[in-house]
Formats: sequence, structure tokens, C-alpha cells
Amino acid sequence: MLDLDLIEQLKSLFAPLDRDLVLSLKDSSHPDQSELASMLDGAASTSSRIRVEKARVRHALPSFTLLASGKKTGITFTGIPGGHEFSSFVLAILNAGGIGKFPDEGIQARIRSLKGPIRLKTYISLSCENCPDVVQALNQMCLIHPDFQHEVVDGGLTPEEIDQLGIQGVPSIVSNGKLIHSGRIQLLDLIAKLESHFGSAPREEGSQRVEKDLGIYDVVILGGGPAGASAAIYSARKGLTTAIITERMGGQVQETKGIENLISTPYTEGPELAARMGEHLSRYPVKVLENRRVKSVSRSAEKVIELESGERIRTSTVIVTTGAKWRELGIPGEKEYLGRGVAFCPHCDGPFYKGKKVAVVGGGNSGVEAAIDLAGIASEVVLFEYADRLKADQILIDKLNSLSNTSVILSARTKAVLGNQSRVEALLYEDRTTGEDKRIGLDGIFVQIGLLPNSGFLNGTVDLSPQGEILIDAKGRTSEPGIYAAGDVTNIPFKQIIIAMGEGAKAALTAFEDRTKLPPKIVPELIIPIASST
Repeated sequence: MLDLDLIEQLKSLFAPLDRDLVLSLKDSSHPDQSELASMLDGAASTSSRIRVEKARVRHALPSFTLLASGKKTGITFTGIPGGHEFSSFVLAILNAGGIGKFPDEGIQARIRSLKGPIRLKTYISLSCENCPDVVQALNQMCLIHPDFQHEVVDGGLTPEEIDQLGIQGVPSIVSNGKLIHSGRIQLLDLIAKLESHFGSAPREEGSQRVEKDLGIYDVVILGGGPAGASAAIYSARKGLTTAIITERMGGQVQETKGIENLISTPYTEGPELAARMGEHLSRYPVKVLENRRVKSVSRSAEKVIELESGERIRTSTVIVTTGAKWRELGIPGEKEYLGRGVAFCPHCDGPFYKGKKVAVVGGGNSGVEAAIDLAGIASEVVLFEYADRLKADQILIDKLNSLSNTSVILSARTKAVLGNQSRVEALLYEDRTTGEDKRIGLDGIFVQIGLLPNSGFLNGTVDLSPQGEILIDAKGRTSEPGIYAAGDVTNIPFKQIIIAMGEGAKAALTAFEDRTKLPPKIVPELIIPIASST
């Protein structure tokens, strides 16, 4: 199953393994069993540290568990981990073999403090681009926590289980037959959700203690997306001690599929671009503090940045590049049916709606693109737009109108997601031209209404627009001396990767320029009011 080129790559990756690993293949009469066995044999052929063993356990589906140094790791794959999940398979071997990047000690302490036993199943789709992040995080938790087991299940092989659990989106995390989460989720939010579900014991002192004071830096950048990486590189090149605080390097870019408008790069994908940004950043002495979320920033001359983890870091210069997140409808039923008919990613969750009727809410580029993509899967796609016209580029509108199974409802205000407690059945909306409430039967709803700036922690610290964007002047200064901002979190028009990179560089150069002279007095007249583009 593994071609020669891939086998050579795996030989290089697995060369540093420092312990013996076993791929314990369960017995099964499933038609795909031989394919899984071939794949595992191919992986084992790449390292003397890896071997395949046949377990004395039967399973209805192709399945195997991972052992390290003769002990169970808690990691099980049910199905053939191909597609996007091949990376999860490879990373599980690397991590179990003592290779790879784990969360820092503070995050590991939170994971170890979860009250066990923890038994989770994650249902995934091999075409899902968000699933590997969740799968890989939970697999690492197995290796950190002493009583944590995680089974990755290819939902395409278990239609009856999917139907019984009411799953309509991936990844879906199940505990004891109960769905506890569906859809993409950041590591910090995933840990918080597990703490809420299982409980958390008090953390021990000593080796697990979180270091509260992270030190003093010339510049601290908040956010690790394109603007943040650019600002950090430019700051470090000026000889300033620099730190980045971020939930994850790459930010929203990690969730971007195809990128075709980054000048000099005809085509790339979000995760690849994020990895390249991280590699570029690693060439400079920048302290990267991942898996952290900012709680507040002081307005004193020395800025004290408080983190939700209880840690703090001090600096004279802050550059905010926290970007934006998917905007929610904020209507009844939206959160209740997330993963059971409400979704945000057409690429990940679209396959669950083959031959079904779905809605897309949002008439901008992302909404129209989603409707076009879903039209190739669903039987019917209805696009809802609040305004009296679509806001997408004309070329996309023309493509949408050329499709026979799509329709558009304009001047529509969504009011509620309706369902039968298990899954979505309809969308309630108001016809804004008549004021009449209408109900349309649907199997799924994809929300594509733009982005919401991640600026809540700055309320009362700097001036924000009515949309929550940080107001900046032409050089990236905010209303508070010593605090600068760049990228999608600000009021600059056109939320684009290339613009964010330029704005990050500009903010860093401005901050350096201001350090060489008396800080300029920021007055409201200097703030350029730019209308929100979201």
C-alpha cells in the first residue's frame, strides 16, 4: 500500500526512534483487513524498532492498537488511517517513540490532572482537514495521562453508529456513548471541555508547577498568524528581545485550504504556509509561547500581560496580531445542533450531506464558494443573504447561478435552527421585505458569515470600532502608547494574508522607530476611521 518514495521518507522520519513499538493488529474478516495489514507491514519495514503483531482479539472492522516498550499507549485506530489521517498515524508512531513536539509542562500538568479513567472515541472522515488536529491532540494526551484511552474511528465504516449517535459533522468526540464535542476545536478549549466533562484534580507542586513569571522582553507579539510572524521577525532583526504568545502558530491560516494569491507563490495550502512561517521564525531568537490565551494587558508604562493560565509576561511594547475567528449566527439552536446539522466547514462536513438539502448562510465570497462546493455533493443548496444582493465577486455569483441545484434567498434574517433533539430539520427566517416569518425544511446549515476580531481582552485598553476591530493609525499605532496592532484584528480593509504580513512588518518597524525617540502622543484625531469589511 505504501509506495517506495513514501517508504524512503518514513525510513528517514523513523530513524531516531529510541524504543520498540508494536502495531497490534486485531483479527477481522472485514474486506479491508488485508489492506490495513499491508499498510502496517509497510510501515514496519521502515524501522527495526517497529513490528506488527497479530492480536488475539477479534474486531468487526480493521483495527490496531499501538504499544511502546511493551506497554499499551492507549492509542487505537479503527479503519485504515489514510487520507488526512495518515499524518496522525505517522505522528502517533513518532510521539510514542519519543520524537516530536509536545505541549509545554504547564499544559501537560493540566492534562495529567484530568480525572480518569478517560475513554474516548473520535469519529472522523478521511477527507476532513480539521480532524487530524483533534486526533493528534488526543493521542498525545494518551501518552501524557496515565489512564487515558483514545480510539480513532473512520466514520465511513460505521454508518449505523453514526446514525445512532446523531453525528452529522466531524471530528465528533464521544464518551460512553455520549457526544461531547463535534467540529474543530483549539487545544486549550479541548482541555477545558475535558476538564468540564471529567473533572480535574488539584495540580501537584514541584515538577508540575507552572512558572508564573515568564520574564521581561523588549517586544511581545500577541498572535502567531501571518501578521504576528512578520512582526516577530522584523523585531528580532532589529536586535530586540522578542516573544510571541499564541494559541497555535499559523492562526486562522491553519484552516485555509487553497491559497493562490500570495505573490511569488502560485499555490500553497494553509498548514504548509503555517509550517514555513514557523520554520522561518525558528531562525531568529524569538521565544514562542504556544497554547496560551491572553486575559488582559495593562495600560502602564511597563505592560503586564496576564494569561488565562495564570502566567504573566512584561514588556514596554505590545504588538497585537490576534486575528479573527468564525462569526456565529447567535440564534437559538445554533450551538445545540453544532455537529448535528450545523457546520462551519463545507470541505470537512460536506460529505455527510450527500443527496441531502442544505443551506449556506452568508452571501460573501466564502458563502458563495461554499454553496458551489456543496452543490456537487448535496441534492439542493439554498443560500441565504441578509442584504438585498450578494456581496461575493461577480465571477463566483455567475458560477453559482449556472448550477441547476442552487437557489438564493435575499433579504433573509435567520431567526432559529429547528430540530428534533437529534438533528437539524429546518431553518426559521424572516423575509425582511414583508416581515413574514418563514420555515424551510433542511438537513444541514453551513454558516459562512465572516470573521469576528479576537479583541475582547482589550476592551477598555484601546479604542475599538463598533465591530470590535482595533482602531489604528496609518503606522499601526493604537490609542494606547506602547500598544500596536496589525492584521485581521484591526480596522484595515481587505482581510488578506499578504496584507497582514505587510501590516505586521509595518507595526514592528513603527514600534522600533518609536523606541528611538519620545513616544508620540496618540490623540483621537490620529485614528483613521475605516469601515469594517466584515
